Amino acid sequence: MSVSDIRHTDGGVAFLRSPDGSFDGLDGYAFAPNYVDFEGLRLHYVDAGPRDGPVAMLMHGMPTWSYLNRHIIHALVAQGWRCIAHDHIGFGRSDKVVDPSWYSIGRHAAACRTLIEALNLKGITLFAQDWGGPTGLAQAAEMGERFDRLVIMNTWLPHEGYVYSSAIRNWADGWKPGGLYDASVPEPMSLGAIMMLALGHIPMSAVRDMLATGQAPHLSPEALAVKRGYDAPHHGLEPVGLAGPRRFPLSIPIDQPDDPTAVSGARHFETLKQWSKPIHFIWGGMDGVFTPDWGRAWAALYPQATFDLLPDAGHFPQETHGAEIAERVLQYVEKQAK
Repeated sequence: MSVSDIRHTDGGVAFLRSPDGSFDGLDGYAFAPNYVDFEGLRLHYVDAGPRDGPVAMLMHGMPTWSYLNRHIIHALVAQGWRCIAHDHIGFGRSDKVVDPSWYSIGRHAAACRTLIEALNLKGITLFAQDWGGPTGLAQAAEMGERFDRLVIMNTWLPHEGYVYSSAIRNWADGWKPGGLYDASVPEPMSLGAIMMLALGHIPMSAVRDMLATGQAPHLSPEALAVKRGYDAPHHGLEPVGLAGPRRFPLSIPIDQPDDPTAVSGARHFETLKQWSKPIHFIWGGMDGVFTPDWGRAWAALYPQATFDLLPDAGHFPQETHGAEIAERVLQYVEKQAK
């Protein structure tokens, strides 16, 4: 897909739209597409399960999309839940604005709010991970009456005193001009290849050869299927179609307390200290970005909180432990209903 395929909203915002065929036959992801309008753009969301079931809203971050949550969705739907999982603008089946300056965390949060209000969602159990924390927890802070339960996984809210790990600093630096990812994405590395690194299917020691040859190491058929899922939204798009993913790492407000993302995050963090409804922390124990120590410290703010460590899970526990996460949450819901 070339720049000649760029479309424009009525307001003149330029964007690309992934072909529907890019999403055919993805492993475990046969959900029918749904869309809601946001600023003249198509915001895609999964709406699976009975409409009268308990509502789960599942968030994603970078470099993922709603595909990340497919295992949790299947497990919850099997128990009669309604699952809503949208793709941020720039990701998944949502439209992809080509101007990096269009993107902001506040805008992503506003799009999420638009979806909640358009579907009139209530009684929500929020599953928040990675950037799904700042964008999703913003909704719980601002529209708490619509939420019944929070499930927090390997994420954060910026606030005074938060210490950014060396892993997250290195990640952000890699997307700055001249950084590893800035120079190598989309060629010779793709978002799917980055996920293979994060999930351990490709060792970091192989990166040098990947950059030199443009070829990923051998992957099992199962890993290749997962890689295809994460590559699907941007397959065949021009590099300008990656503006959304590129912008997320550069939006981390490291050493920027006056940044709008830091200011809003701190406000939401303070508001949610008063959260008195159920809250469950489920943490990948092998994550160097958002460490278990941070997860435990956050959970300690809530006397009603539970904390579950998944010792062999990394930064993306939904991908590797989705069914287990769903089962643990279902057990908490059942226990608290008695």
